[in-house]
Amino acid sequence: MPMPTIDRNRITALLETMVRIESINPDLAPGGSGEGEVAAWLGVQLNALGFDVTFEDAAPGRPNLIARRPGAGQAAPLMFCGHLDTVGVTDYDGDPLDPLIRDGRLYGRGSYDMKGGLAAVLGAAAAVPQTPGDLWMGFVADEEYASIGADALVRSSPPMATVLVEPTDEETCIAHKAFAWLTVTTEGRAAHGSLPAQGIDAIAHMGRLLGEMESWAGSVFEAQRDPLLGPPSAHASLIDGGLGWSTYPDRCALRVEHRMLPGHTDHDALTLWNEAIARQSAADPRFMARAVVELFRPGYRIAEDAPVTQALQAAVTAAQGAPAPIRGIPAWMDSAVLSAAGFPTVIYGPKGAGAHAATEYVELESVFTCASIYAAMIAGWR
Repeated sequence: MPMPTIDRNRITALLETMVRIESINPDLAPGGSGEGEVAAWLGVQLNALGFDVTFEDAAPGRPNLIARRPGAGQAAPLMFCGHLDTVGVTDYDGDPLDPLIRDGRLYGRGSYDMKGGLAAVLGAAAAVPQTPGDLWMGFVADEEYASIGADALVRSSPPMATVLVEPTDEETCIAHKAFAWLTVTTEGRAAHGSLPAQGIDAIAHMGRLLGEMESWAGSVFEAQRDPLLGPPSAHASLIDGGLGWSTYPDRCALRVEHRMLPGHTDHDALTLWNEAIARQSAADPRFMARAVVELFRPGYRIAEDAPVTQALQAAVTAAQGAPAPIRGIPAWMDSAVLSAAGFPTVIYGPKGAGAHAATEYVELESVFTCASIYAAMIAGWR
C-alpha cells in the first residue's frame, strides 16, 4: 500500500494557529484561559474533515472535544487522543504565543507538549479521507493538572484502541510512571526563642523526615528499578512553616511528590512516610507528624505485542523501514486513565524539547513524520 501523502504546509499552518491560541490550564496558572477557544477552533477543522463533533464539559468552561468520522467498512474503531491545555508562561523566554520558526524548529508554549501531535493528527486525517472503520478524535482538558478531561472522555465514549500523541521523540512508549502528591505535617510547640525547654521545633523535625526521604533513593527506590522506567523517586515540592524570628515553629507542612512504577499505589508512598514517622516518634516522644495523600494517578504499561502497539510499529516500519525503539517515560500521561477504562493505548509523538520550560519547541520535520505514520496506521487499521 502506498504511503498517504500529507500536506506539510497545511500542518505547519495548523500548528502555528494552535500555538497562537492561549490554552493555559487555569488550575495551574490563575488567569489561564483554559481549553475553550482551542477546542472550538479544532472542532471547525475536524468538521471540515467530515467528523461529527461533540463538546462535553469536563468542568464548567473546560470542554473536551470528541469527534467521530464514520468508516466505510466493518473494521474496529480507532481513536487518537491528546490534551488541549498547556502549562503557564510566566517565566517563558520571549513571546510564548508567537510561533517562531527557526532552524527547522517551531517555538512557542505548547508546541512540543502537545500541539505538535495534534497538528500531526489533523494532517493524517486529511491525508486519509476514508477509513475502513470509525475514526475518533478525543482531545481532552486538564491533562497538565488532574486529568478530569480523560476521566470524562472514558465515561462518554466506547472503549477502543487508542494512540496517545504525546511527544515521545519518535519512540514507541509502552509504559509510564504513576504519581502521588502527599502533604506531610510536623507538629511542634510555639514558645519564645529564649525558652528551648518549652518550644518544639516543627521545622527541625521536618528536617529529620527529609533526611529519611533522601535515603530512599539509594535503598528502597533503587531496589525497585524497572528496565524501561528506572527507579521510583520522591522530591520535596513546597514547604511552609514558622511564626517569626524569635518563636519556635509550631507547625511545618511539606508537599511532596512521588513518581512510582506501574502497579504501585498511593498506599506504597504513604507507607514509606508512616514508617519514617513511626521511627522518629519511637526515638523522640515529642515528635508528632502525619502524612495524607492529596492526589494519586496510576502508572501504565501495555505489552509490546498488543494489537495497537503492533499496528503502530507496522506503520513506523512502512514509513521508515524499521520499527521505532521501545521506551518508557517517567512522566505521567492520560494513558493510565484510558487503559483502566478498557482503551488499550500506545503512545507516540514528535521530537522537540522544553515541555514546561522557559523555551519550548517542536521539530517540524518530526511533526511531518508523525503525521505520515499516523496516516499509515489509519489506512492500515483493521
